[in-house]
Amino acid sequence: MSRGSSVPSSAPSGPSAVSWPTPSPDASPDASPDASPDASPDSFCVPSSVLDAPPSGSVFMHAKPGLSASVLRHRKDLDRLPIAAAERARSQAAEQAYNVRAPSQYLQQIDWANARDPVRLQVVPQAEELSFDPREVDDPIGDQRHSPVPRLVHRYPDRVLLMPTYRCAVYCRHCFRKETVDDEDARFRLSSLEPALSYIAEHAEIREVIVTGGDPLVLSNAQLAQLRSRLDAIPHLRLLRVHTRLPVVQPSRVTAGLVRAFKGRLMVCIVTHFNHPREISEPTVVAARTLREAGFMLLNQTVLLRGINDDPQTLQTLFRELVYTLGIKPYYLHHCDLTKGLTHLRTTIDAGLAIMGRLRGHTSGVCLPQYVLDLPQGHGKTPLGPLFVESRSGFDWVFRSFRGESCPYTEVVAENPLKPVAEAASDGK
Repeated sequence: MSRGSSVPSSAPSGPSAVSWPTPSPDASPDASPDASPDASPDSFCVPSSVLDAPPSGSVFMHAKPGLSASVLRHRKDLDRLPIAAAERARSQAAEQAYNVRAPSQYLQQIDWANARDPVRLQVVPQAEELSFDPREVDDPIGDQRHSPVPRLVHRYPDRVLLMPTYRCAVYCRHCFRKETVDDEDARFRLSSLEPALSYIAEHAEIREVIVTGGDPLVLSNAQLAQLRSRLDAIPHLRLLRVHTRLPVVQPSRVTAGLVRAFKGRLMVCIVTHFNHPREISEPTVVAARTLREAGFMLLNQTVLLRGINDDPQTLQTLFRELVYTLGIKPYYLHHCDLTKGLTHLRTTIDAGLAIMGRLRGHTSGVCLPQYVLDLPQGHGKTPLGPLFVESRSGFDWVFRSFRGESCPYTEVVAENPLKPVAEAASDGK
């Protein structure tokens, strides 16, 4: 899923400058013996043994002895992680309420000596997740209101969301789609997508298909190739957009086989979800390079999260390294949605505006995303600013520069002809 995922049990610092290896095509999930029969084009699933396999030959800044093969698939796996007993006792109810999952590659990014580690806070359950505010909602961005057929959301005129799977490789604590992500039945057949594919074919106004879920990269390469082929055959489509956390949490998933699966008629855009510079590692650099050299457009979405990335320095580092190290354009900075149990992670809008105001001018425009709010009930995204207009009178404006200076500006346009000197002087009295 584009912005992480966490599911109720009852519901369906930059890398060092070194030379890094190129991933082997043989590491592709559809080349694994575990991938049969699960990886057949009709069953839509990459086995957990493939997704959760520990990396080989990778260096992690915060890897700890004994954690190299740790995988978080079930609540009982939390017992093997170095979490203080007092913290476990406090979060026990949250552990029971929400499923957990994280690949070993992502867990090894955590500094377990720091209870406030920004990666840890995204995957380890916290007691605060059960503190619900009645103003929070199950479907915070209104997916259900705009779903004319199963597994499809048509909120904007020229693009749709397509959800071939509701499973993710990591269940993020800040997930905004809790009510749909499901780990119980990972296999989804292509036949379940036929109503959505027919809808897309029948609506010529649709130009983009955004494949999300869940995380589409939990599917095998063969399954992704078949889905891409079906979309290729719809003539009015122009762009295939893939929203995924796998290049962040399991970068070894990005292989030559995955690239081949997405190669076709459609332009391809991969949208990743990095939230903190600590998520950028040597393997993520290799994964981004593989996708970049394939000719795919690379964008990133970040969620503004209290206590994780809500300060200018952290976000400036993240946005710069996305561009300068990974070659990924920061696309959106999302204000945290009104998902139930996320009050502890949600900042004020004023705090977000202040951060973006601090970054403007001090950070290259290429590195800056748009700060947006997904309006409740499916009304779509709205830009939040910041605004740099201090005042206005007709065609005369006063703007605030990134240094905080007040700068007058007059529009020189045909609608604002130059006034005679005498008239201008009279206006000034």
